[in-house]
Amino acid sequence: MDAIQLNPPRQKTISARRRSFQDNLIAYSFIVPNLLGFAIFTLIPMVFSLGLAFLHWDGANVISWAGLENFKQLWHDDTFRIALTNTFYYVLGTVPLTMVAALGLALLLNQPLRGRNFFRTTFFFPYVASLVAVAVVWNMLFHPAAGPVNQLLMTFGVENPPRWTASVDWAMPTVIMASIWKGMGYYMIIYLAALQGIPSALYEAAEIDGANAWKKFRYVTLPMLTPATFFVSIMLTIASFKVFDLILVMTGGGPGRATNVLVIHTYNTAFKQFKFGYASAIAMVLFIIVLVITIVQFRMEKRWVNYM
Repeated sequence: MDAIQLNPPRQKTISARRRSFQDNLIAYSFIVPNLLGFAIFTLIPMVFSLGLAFLHWDGANVISWAGLENFKQLWHDDTFRIALTNTFYYVLGTVPLTMVAALGLALLLNQPLRGRNFFRTTFFFPYVASLVAVAVVWNMLFHPAAGPVNQLLMTFGVENPPRWTASVDWAMPTVIMASIWKGMGYYMIIYLAALQGIPSALYEAAEIDGANAWKKFRYVTLPMLTPATFFVSIMLTIASFKVFDLILVMTGGGPGRATNVLVIHTYNTAFKQFKFGYASAIAMVLFIIVLVITIVQFRMEKRWVNYM
């Protein structure tokens, strides 16, 4: 009798485990294809690149041990120092200006203006447009001789307008302007979503307390935008440090080495000079820089919240 009484609960337990296993199997069947793709095309190359930074390899001869030699070589590589300086130049020029432009557009297009949906779409369009097409158009606009920008400047009396991407001094600012124009629409959408999530009661309370437009922006809008600002700063910083395609199409890293950033230097070292170990060492340095800056941003975000 005891065996007969214990058998049905045991069968229920087995069937429950079987259903749980089937549910987990279905769930994993959706995850595995993406996980395999990530492992094959991202995770394994990353691990191999990490190991390759301590090796010598040109893709044809036998791999040999290098130890820290690749990293020591960085200190004597003049092109690496220039690329590192150019990278920080690009990041410091792109990140704050893009954030300011995106926030300004979001504040403007959050107002009840006629045709604001059209303008939202217009400003967002460059982000989804082909980057190659954007780079080619910007090169045509800023062509030193036949570009409409210089033609307009000469019309206003500028005898020697900048040569833009053909100039060592103006190439990076031109790339930065193109980058800001392409990216600000995307971050504008993020700021718009954050602005529309701010309760109107906060503005009403501030108005009752006698706050003007600036104080409402300073003490209500900015603190409420802190999560969005933090997200935008993280994404912009990472994207700016790994900029490659825009510079490759617009300047190719030139003129000279004026726009040669770390990713361009890594590409040239790996696929033009075939120094895969040394290129991996450069990539590891870039990874460490981005990691450190991201950690600092996380720490600063907490202080920003407390300050606000």
